[in-house]
Parts: sequence; structure tokens; C-alpha cells
Amino acid sequence: MSDSSTPPVAAVSPKRRSFKGVSSAKGALGGTITALWPYLWPADRADLKARVAATTALLFLAKFATMGVPFIFKWATDALAHIPDGQHEPDFAWLLAAPVLLTLAYGFSRIVVAGITQLRDGIFAAVALNAVRKLALETFEHMHALSLRFHLERKTGGLTRVLERAREGIETIVRMLVLQLAPTIVEMVLVMVVLLFAFDWRYVAVVAVTVTLYTWFTYAASEWRIQIRRDMNESDTEANTKAVDSLLNYETVKYFGAERWESARYDKSVARYEKATVRTFTSLAWLNAGQAVIFTLGLTATMVMAAFDVRAGRQSIGAFVMVNAMMIQLYQPLNFLGMIYREIKQAIVDIEAMFAVLARDPEIEDKPGAVALAVGGGTVRFEDVRFGYDPDREILKGISFEVPAGRTVAIVGPSGAGKSTISRLLFRFYDVKGGRITIDGQDIRDVTQDSLRAAIGMVPQDTVLFNDTIAYNIRYGRAGASDEQVEAAARLAQIDTFIRSAPKGYKTEVGERGLKLSGGEKQRVAIARTILKAPPILVLDEATSALDSHTEGEIQDALDSVSRGRTTLVIAHRLSTVINADEILVLAKGVVAERGSHGDLLARGGLYAALWQRQREADDARQKLLAASESASTIEDASETRPEGHLVVHREDQPTIVA
Repeated sequence: MSDSSTPPVAAVSPKRRSFKGVSSAKGALGGTITALWPYLWPADRADLKARVAATTALLFLAKFATMGVPFIFKWATDALAHIPDGQHEPDFAWLLAAPVLLTLAYGFSRIVVAGITQLRDGIFAAVALNAVRKLALETFEHMHALSLRFHLERKTGGLTRVLERAREGIETIVRMLVLQLAPTIVEMVLVMVVLLFAFDWRYVAVVAVTVTLYTWFTYAASEWRIQIRRDMNESDTEANTKAVDSLLNYETVKYFGAERWESARYDKSVARYEKATVRTFTSLAWLNAGQAVIFTLGLTATMVMAAFDVRAGRQSIGAFVMVNAMMIQLYQPLNFLGMIYREIKQAIVDIEAMFAVLARDPEIEDKPGAVALAVGGGTVRFEDVRFGYDPDREILKGISFEVPAGRTVAIVGPSGAGKSTISRLLFRFYDVKGGRITIDGQDIRDVTQDSLRAAIGMVPQDTVLFNDTIAYNIRYGRAGASDEQVEAAARLAQIDTFIRSAPKGYKTEVGERGLKLSGGEKQRVAIARTILKAPPILVLDEATSALDSHTEGEIQDALDSVSRGRTTLVIAHRLSTVINADEILVLAKGVVAERGSHGDLLARGGLYAALWQRQREADDARQKLLAASESASTIEDASETRPEGHLVVHREDQPTIVA
């Protein structure tokens, strides 16, 4: 059994950069470039810096070569225009001296320009994709660093779509800035210089007016389209969120026959996206049409001036062709300028949400100079702990208790008493509002989160598995564990026999969230990976509450084996699972109402005894319903075996009569 997909070993991430200014300035190009620059010019990557330098050199080389193309075109045209009258067949000297040679040079120069451009793009690709990867990884790591509160409030489908668009947006900005915007500016300056020296100031004036109008129109139209793009992104995110949410809850949809309802909700979101997208394409059409009109007017004006100059003998036929070539050549960077601005603005809109995530500070952070937790025996203490998810509603009101090293303490109580909140505080998903929590005398706020969570194992009520193999999910407890160690953990969790009975054994895929496995099988996988983690402290958070009585008994035996010799905190709903705990705390309305052993608490006749009696009555009622169901099934089976033509009549107050 060898699983190629092994959980990665945790790595220490570099200090996160600040994105607060970027997220607050919507559509701000300067702030976005500033935020992206460290990824384009990474301080620790000399090879990428060399690629940026080479890209810049090739950029200027390509543009200088581009400027030579109209001149060669002009010279070739002039050479053709001066062929001696009556000469139909060119001689060898003419071939070497003028048109054909210049035409070949024209073609060669275009090939050189294209080759340099592609070489430049290829060299810079590593820089661009490294920037995308680094920023995407930083965003992913930052999302894991955010508090549980953020993840409880988020919408999975919407967030994944935001990240997808942001990756595309980052790549667009990086590619456009270096490979398009910089070359465009250089080329426009060179065109202006050439027109000034090869012609006169009138041409430069016409081109300057054309460029100014073109740029202004592009800016105004692009700013108008930004809100349209935002609306489209919001509707896209909403549609994706509804689709993911519906598919994740596939079984619930089927239970309630809600396919049409879900389809209607999804169609409503997609219809909004459709409407926004149509507006986006329509506005783009108006933008392109306006750009074309402005440039065509400028091109026509320069061609008319060139025609008058040729007519007056101030310019040659080749100059007329050259002006046309120069303007057409200018149209490309101008068109790119409009496209660049449009794409960059749209990309900024696309990554706004990602920058907002990056600008959000983690609610729980390690203190400066925090040290690793040093676990000796593993004694856990809650000292006058106060906590509330909202400031106006306190959940825990001065809770104090101790879980001695190697002992088991259970916490029970009615729903809403704050039982699961205790496990979240122990893992430091939230910080306490008052009091403190210590492990072997160390305040958990003074140690690193990684070392704290490495010392605690958790078997939750609702085990969610990764959509991978059983081996991967067990090995998640300790990255790098051998196959033998994984199998040993599975045996201790009493799931090895089941795994080996599957056709693919440990390579069996568990499906989305582990839905291919039963509740008991998922719990055993969770127990196995906790065994593999081998933590000194164990938390069992209602680990059997969702199971039937038979499966609960088997899982409880496995849990008892795991917790033996470990400091164990059991949070339970079913009191029958904690009767052997060294101490039981009864939580009610945020305070410890009772504490003691199972026998002591029953003898007091208080809240615990009332909960115990209520659960016993519920269990008895379930047993009676089960017995009645089995009895009815037996009668039904018996009726099916009667000879044909006999009628079975059963009345509650009389014996069964067979007619």
C-alpha cells in the first residue's frame, strides 16, 4: 500500500506584506503596481531579476528594429518609383542596388522583430508565472491563518471564484505592464521623434491630437465600464456560490425533491450574470467603435497632408507610403494602449476581493517572541474563562476546571450550554475574553499556534474527509508516516479489516467530504489519524452522537483505547459514553452547575440525574419502537406465507384470525 498523494509537511511562511492600502483604493493602478512589484522583482531570486533585465533590453531592441521597417518600406517604394523608362527586365546591378533587396530587407526586419518579441515573451514568462504562484500561495496561506469566524461566515463557492479570477487578473496585469504597456510607450515616443525629423511639426501635432483624444476616450469609456464589470463579477460569484452550495448538499436536495427550486435559484443568478455580460460586451463594442473613428480621422488627416507634400514636391512617393506605414504602426500601440488600460482596470476589479482578503488581519496571531509549547504531563487548566462570540452575549461565564495529566474529564450539558466552545478555545480558534487557559502551566496565548495544535488530537462529531484515498486521510495525522504505521493506526481504530475488504484497499477513494463511507467508517478514519498523530492531549467532541447504538458501542471501545494514558477532554451529548470518566462537569448557561463522578452526580439528583433519566426514557422509547417495528415486520412476513385465498385479520383486542 503506497499512496503517492502524501499530505505535505508544514512550512514556515515568510512575513506577510501589507495590502491595506490596495484594498481600500478601488481601481487604483498605482497601488496595485506597488503591491505587485516585489513579486516581479523578488529580492531572493537573482535569476528572475536577470530575466527582467533581459526582457527590458529585448523590448528596446525590438522597438528600434520596428522603427526601421517603415524606412525600408519607403526606400523600396522610392526605388520602384525610379525604374528607368523602358526597362522591363531588371539587371543584376539594379537587383542588388534597390527594390528587391530592400523588399527582402523589409521582410527580414519583420521576421527579426517578431523573433525578438517572442523571445522576450518567453524569457519573461517565468517571472510572470512565479509572481502569480507566489501571490496565490500567499493568499491561500493567509486564508488558513484567518480565524474560524471568517471561515464560518464565508461562502465557499464565491470565495473560490474570487481566487480564480484574482489569479487570472494578476497574470493579466503582470503581462500587460511589462510586455505591452512599456513597449507601447516606447514605440509612441519613437514614432513622434521620427515624424518630427522625417517630416515636420504639423504631422506631430496631428498625431499628438489623435493620441490625446484616443487616450481620453479610452480612459472615459473604461471608467464607465468598470462598474459594469463589477456587476458582472458579483453576479458570477453569486451564481457560482449557489451552484457549489447546491451540489455540496446534493442529498438534502434529493430528500426534499427541491431540484426545481434549486434550478430556479441558479437560473435567476445566471440570468443576472447574462444581463451583466451583455452590457459588458455592448459597452466594449462602443469603446472599439469610438477608438476606430478617432484613429481613422487622424490617419486620414496625415495622409492628406502627405499627399499635398508629394504633390508640391516636398516629399517622395515613398514618404507617402512611409506615413501610412507609420500611422498603421502607431495604431497598434494605440490599440494596445486602449486594450492595456481596459484589461488592467478589469484585472484590478477582479483582484479587489483578493486584496480585501489579504488586507484582513488574522484575529488570532502569535505573540512576538512566542515559544513552542513544552508538554510534560499534559495538564489542562481553565481558569475563570470568560468568552462570547458577540460582545453582547457571553457564552462562558467564569469557567474553571482542570484535566490532570493522563486523566479523563467529561463535559456534558444541554444544547447551547457552551460545550463545543470549550474545545474551540483550547485549540485557540478564538482568544478568551477573560481568564486564561494553560497547558502544564503555560498560557496558550504565549506559545505558537503550530506547537499548541500539534500537541492536541481531535475526534469531532462531524468528520469531514478530504476527497482522496483512505490512506491519505489517515496519513493526514502525521505527514511522512510509513505505510506500516498507517496500517497499524487503522488496526487500532478497528477499520483495517474493512479497508482490506475493499477492492482498492487503502487506495479507496472516500469521495467528496468522505460521503462514500458510512458515519461509523468516517469516525474510525478520524480515530486512526488521531492515533497516528499520537498527541499527548486528546479532545473528543461528541464523537459518537451521530451514530446508532451498535456503532456507538464499537466506536466507544476504540476511543477508550486511544485515550488510555492521555490527557482526555470528552465533550458529550450522550451521557452513557462518559460514565467511566474520572470527573464529569455539567455545564448549564455558561457555568459549571455540577461536577463529580457518574455515581456521585446520580446520587445528588440534580441536573445530571435529570439529563440521565431523560436519556434513559428516550432510549427505552426507541427500543419499544424498534421492537414494534420488528413485530410488524414479522406479521407481514407471516401473511405473505399463508396459502392463497386465506385472509389474515388482526385486531388489537382479539387473537389473530385466519380466514
